[in-house]
Amino acid sequence: MSGGLTPRAEETLVRLASWMPYAQAQELFQDLVGIQVSKATARRATLSTGEAALTLDEAEVERLKQEVPQAPEGADKQQLSADGAMVHLVGGEWVEVKTLIMGEVTCKKRGEVCTQQISTFSRLADAERFTQASLVETHRRGLERAAAVCAVQDGAEWLQGLVDYHRADAVRILDFAHAAEYINEIGQAVQAAGGRLPATWLEAVLHRLKHQGPERVLKHLAWLAARYPSPGVQEKLAYLYKREAHMQYPTYQQAGWPIGSGSVESANKVVVEARLKGAGMRWERHNVNPLLALRNAVCNRRWHETWQAARRQRQQSRQQLRGERIQARPPLGRSALWRQLRQQSLLVPAVRRPIIRGGALWLSDPKRPSLQKNETHPRMPIRAVAFPGIAG
Repeated sequence: MSGGLTPRAEETLVRLASWMPYAQAQELFQDLVGIQVSKATARRATLSTGEAALTLDEAEVERLKQEVPQAPEGADKQQLSADGAMVHLVGGEWVEVKTLIMGEVTCKKRGEVCTQQISTFSRLADAERFTQASLVETHRRGLERAAAVCAVQDGAEWLQGLVDYHRADAVRILDFAHAAEYINEIGQAVQAAGGRLPATWLEAVLHRLKHQGPERVLKHLAWLAARYPSPGVQEKLAYLYKREAHMQYPTYQQAGWPIGSGSVESANKVVVEARLKGAGMRWERHNVNPLLALRNAVCNRRWHETWQAARRQRQQSRQQLRGERIQARPPLGRSALWRQLRQQSLLVPAVRRPIIRGGALWLSDPKRPSLQKNETHPRMPIRAVAFPGIAG
């Protein structure tokens, strides 16, 4: 039990605190269960559970890397996407929490492509560590056994390394909205330089990009960049040219792939920002990932599995710590105890006879057995010194 709570009550408290700020969870817990706890108790129970879940995930990643077991069977056609969201730390620093989403790509009755059964994995880590840590989720979803995989995301370089690690043969797609944003910025720069563009220019260019591909669009943008040169236009145009191979939108749509990464942007809001980016929130760096582990559990609808595993891990950790503390205290024999007492001048005048009972030292007087140092009651002996590690 934590803070005097039963396991069921503690689970309820931690689950509430995974969805809302600790103060709100504390109030709602009292209203629902009728038990009053402090905000500190809610925080402590939540973070300790999250740390246990995080420890299990890290151990599972190491096991997967060493044993390389076969992944369970998953969907034949899957989507892999990743993005980042900023979180405010104590001290004013802003850091990026990376989120991976995975889902099953299907087609609705009208032929509309959609991604279902979405799950998430979020961590505060650099690109390399996040890529390896997310192995626990890609393995669980059976990504390596999928017949085909697409990776829809923006053009950040670390995302290419993520795809290379998990599924190098994935179809890489530049998020259409991301490409549209760059094209719109080029148009605005041209207009700022004195160029005149039709009111429907952006709509027409994006329609051509979506249904005819990037070749003619990039030639048109290159012509505008040559006529209205500026460093900003050249930089954005170079960005699009570099990712031309990932902008073959007619081919992707014909193959039944999504061309937008709205699901990962939604995951950033639901998983990360909804809990960690509230008004006035500041986080200690070491507390971010434990809470993210619980956020993944509740948002992936895997709470009960995560809670039971984390609870067992906490119990094992407490038992191990207790055993280490016992081993760190060497037992004292009677002769060793006498020497220690003499060295520390703990012995009282010789008229008192020391007695060791139950691992504790008692002092008595032959004439008055109840007489002890700092005696407060004539008939109630007082334990003077206790040594839990005494043997015999």
